[in-house]
Amino acid sequence: MDAIVTAFFSSDFVRSLLGGIVSGSVIAAFLGALLQRRTEEIKSEYAKTAAIFQSTRTWKERSVSELLGPLYIQFDRTKRAFRRWEEKNLYLEAKVIGAGNLTMRDLLLTKPHLIPPELLEDAGQLVEHYDRWLEEYEKLRQSKKPDLDTPFAFAGTHGFPFPGAAETKFKDAFRSLWRELYID
Repeated sequence: MDAIVTAFFSSDFVRSLLGGIVSGSVIAAFLGALLQRRTEEIKSEYAKTAAIFQSTRTWKERSVSELLGPLYIQFDRTKRAFRRWEEKNLYLEAKVIGAGNLTMRDLLLTKPHLIPPELLEDAGQLVEHYDRWLEEYEKLRQSKKPDLDTPFAFAGTHGFPFPGAAETKFKDAFRSLWRELYID
């Protein structure tokens, strides 16, 4: 029996077969390690891309819900109030126009990280207008007793007209991002 085993393992065929198996195993192990490393690199790149996508989407969602949406509705609210501002109405001036202007200014000042970069200059124009309006309002209405003879507060007559183009750009940005996030 030993002679048969010795004869079997001493044949060229078996030696070639064993050599092929050993060298194939070494090559397979090397390729497996190489492919494993590449697979990990691909997973890492995918995770980074997914994180950037998620981060971008999260920023857009926050921009729409925390800044652009509230600005949009405040623009609409104050514009409607301004259109019906025909006679002296201190409530309309203080509670709708004044509160709206203050809210919009504060949104822009407290959430600048949610302002699309292309709207930063427009945001500055809006803040400047609201600051000037609030300043004028304080000058005219600083007494405790409402005065119907005092004119309404306007910033435009003092060199700071409402930047309508900035309003339009912010409204367009809201609609565009909203569609991108929730419709497209």
